[in-house]
Amino acid sequence: MRKLQLEEVQPDMGSSFKILNPSLSTTFLWHLHPEYEIVYVESAFGPRHVGDHISRYEGSDLVFIGPNIPHLNFDYGVHTACKQVVIQMKENFLGEVFFNNPEIAAIKQLFKNASYGLSFYGDTKGKVAESLKKLQSLNRFDQLLALLQVFQTLATSTEVQVLNNNPAANKAFEKQQKRMSFIYKYVEENYQLKPDVNQLAQKVNMTTAAFCRYFKKQTKQTFTDFLNQYRISQAKNLLLQDKTITETCYATGFEQLSYFNKTFKKLTGENPSGFKKRHL
Repeated sequence: MRKLQLEEVQPDMGSSFKILNPSLSTTFLWHLHPEYEIVYVESAFGPRHVGDHISRYEGSDLVFIGPNIPHLNFDYGVHTACKQVVIQMKENFLGEVFFNNPEIAAIKQLFKNASYGLSFYGDTKGKVAESLKKLQSLNRFDQLLALLQVFQTLATSTEVQVLNNNPAANKAFEKQQKRMSFIYKYVEENYQLKPDVNQLAQKVNMTTAAFCRYFKKQTKQTFTDFLNQYRISQAKNLLLQDKTITETCYATGFEQLSYFNKTFKKLTGENPSGFKKRHL
């Protein structure tokens, strides 16, 4: 079982926050840290696993994560071109009384809401993405001003999805994350075989019926749907490596080519051949 890791974050030299361009596609980094984090990633697709929330993004993603929310690296399993900008900062990175200023009221609420995990889309994502990509070319003072403007843009946006129903800081949440981490790892290691939901339920000390109810509550989808979604994500990677459709079908655990094609189209909106032709 992959353990939940505590990441130690230190600000950049001469700065009150840290700017990263991580590349960890082959690393399963299920981790948390007491710092706030903005993540912008550009990729054909990838995982969005923040707290209880599990989904996939297409094209790009912009997420603001509060302290101590377990999350998976957004480029995990991505074997195509992927660019990331990650900003990490402590709550008091601008001083203890920063959020007491009335001009900062909207940003203060944004930081409070970040304890649920926030995903931004639409024009907000596009505007903030451009600012984040230019950040490292600026001097330290202009970086800070640009980051404050990013916060204000996020704070006043209505193009936002709250990712979790409950904030991260409670023991029940931590227990759920350990269980979901184990399930995620089981799927990762067995998706190309025939994962047994009865065996998986037993491994997390639940009856099969209780496990199915729990999984549906946590992910808003059945285990079979989640498994197929994971398999199709892996299938995209293989197709982009110029594997044949038949090779991809059996390598990702599908036993019938017709079912693979049907599932691929249901989840992506196009046939495997169309996907491959569009990207290669």
